[in-house]
Amino acid sequence: MATIEECRSALDRLATNLAGADGDLRSAAALDRSLSCHITDLATTFVGRLAGGRITDVTTLAGPPTDRAEIRLSMTGDDLVALVDGELNFARAWASGRVNLEAGFRDLLRLRKLL
Repeated sequence: MATIEECRSALDRLATNLAGADGDLRSAAALDRSLSCHITDLATTFVGRLAGGRITDVTTLAGPPTDRAEIRLSMTGDDLVALVDGELNFARAWASGRVNLEAGFRDLLRLRKLL
């Protein structure tokens, strides 16, 4: 089971990857939205902001998210690490229910380029 530190490290790597993206990936990540990632098996939520193709202001909260972010992810710590490491396909994980993504319809259309 992934630790909170491993999950935080995975989110930092994801933030770095998004910041270095270009083309369609960069434009898909160029939203300005609040973001939460609930790690179900650790009862921990990371909250931050997706802005200008970067994930910023990430903080850690105990339990489920207290506020409703505009983009909400929910998964196990192992799945987060596997997604960021490229070992788990996001679209398949989402379709099978391993990863939950909630966002507005327009945001989902833009975010699908990241999948």
